Amino acid sequence: MTVIPRLSGPSHPPASDAAPRKLVILLHGVGADGQDLIGLAPPLSGVLPDAEFLAPDGPEPCDMAPFGRQWFSLQDRTPSRMLAGIQATAPILDAFIDEALAERGLTDADLALVGFSQGTMMSLHVAPRRTRACAGVLGFSGALLGPELLPAEARSKPPVMLIHGDADQVVPFGALGAARAALDGAGFAVEAEARPGLGHGIDPEGLTAGARFLVQCLAG
Repeated sequence: MTVIPRLSGPSHPPASDAAPRKLVILLHGVGADGQDLIGLAPPLSGVLPDAEFLAPDGPEPCDMAPFGRQWFSLQDRTPSRMLAGIQATAPILDAFIDEALAERGLTDADLALVGFSQGTMMSLHVAPRRTRACAGVLGFSGALLGPELLPAEARSKPPVMLIHGDADQVVPFGALGAARAALDGAGFAVEAEARPGLGHGIDPEGLTAGARFLVQCLAG
């Protein structure tokens, strides 16, 4: 019997000081950890006061640096190897989501996934393969792996917003258009926003646009 590793990481409670009615899970990029994205929680909690924020650390030590975590190895960046990596890690994130929702008495309809870089890759892979649609997926500076598999494997179709700097030299800017086309072709409602002059990161304008999307998704 395979034992699925349990994820853990920093959290940020609802600004309302009440029990969470919504859950936002923040997924970091390779070589970082949950602390890298939990800093998004304070500004987002200003517009999502009923949401709790969780930022789990990736399940593996980063194999390209002496610090940080990763969701899967990027030493071999051929599409087949990256797809195999994300497929192996997806059950770990799925289990974390299931447990986090159950502990709070929430459902997928109360959940949003927010990813950066490799965390966006994880979000775009895991969310559509869950039986019930989450409220939304917000992805910064990422990519959709295995787009050809999406029409056959998607079990739910949450709304998606993708934001990407057009000067990104880590995850090429072209990944934005490719992901948008694949998601649109598979029947997803998808928004995409290019950030002029932005490299591999999140700028205030992008965060504002993403916050607006999350408010719309979680309004119910």
